[in-house]
Amino acid sequence: MLAPQRQSMIVERVRRNGAVRVAELVEEFKVSDMTIRRDLESLADRGLVSKVHGGATAVDIGSTDEPGFAAKSVREKEAKEAIARTAADLVKPGEAIALSGGTTTWTLAQHLIGVAELTVVTNSVPVADVFYRSGRTDQTVILTGGIRTPSDALVGPFAVAALDTINVDTLFLGVHGISASGFTTPNIDESETDRALIRASRRLVVLADSTKWEIVGIRTIARCEEADVLVCDSGLPQSARDVFTDRVGRLVIADHPNEVTR
Repeated sequence: MLAPQRQSMIVERVRRNGAVRVAELVEEFKVSDMTIRRDLESLADRGLVSKVHGGATAVDIGSTDEPGFAAKSVREKEAKEAIARTAADLVKPGEAIALSGGTTTWTLAQHLIGVAELTVVTNSVPVADVFYRSGRTDQTVILTGGIRTPSDALVGPFAVAALDTINVDTLFLGVHGISASGFTTPNIDESETDRALIRASRRLVVLADSTKWEIVGIRTIARCEEADVLVCDSGLPQSARDVFTDRVGRLVIADHPNEVTR
């Protein structure tokens, strides 16, 4: 088992049980004490667990907690990179696409610079900046207006009004949490803007790293059944894979191109 998969399973156990002990994890995963301690150290550094003597406890993630863009951009970088590489393959030259706010969509934007004649609609200041700095003259970027959130997304009635007049081929949606009930955000205003992005799009592709499993924000953006594609990394636990295989149009596991279901 790879370290990211083991760490994702550890996070899942901590969230479910509230705490874990090093000794229990050593026995369960058949690895050394030092390996588990390094796992917990890594998870604590990323803000996913709280390290305590002999184990770890859950971090209290409220339904309205919203870390800033800079804080989120350093989390799960390898997983987001794998997701972005896979999602980029879904884009063809000349298409009109939309990218929501978020660090995963921002990572995707960096993989789309080389795609010719794209039209990109976004409510994300960092995403728009990626395309602007590329200097390509054959790409058109439309940045909505609105009120800026901690995640550097533009939201509110101005953003929604702009999006209600636009039609795109595919929306790439970054989310705060994924669960059996759907895809959620801690920001109510952002949820309205994300819903407007969904209405403007013929295809919905949700991008989410595996640590977002069973995190539930205060507002639901979309039900699982509304997603045409969900792209996640290989740390997604089997229980989650079973849920999404049944409920989304297509589940794609980014680190294993052959591991595609439905």
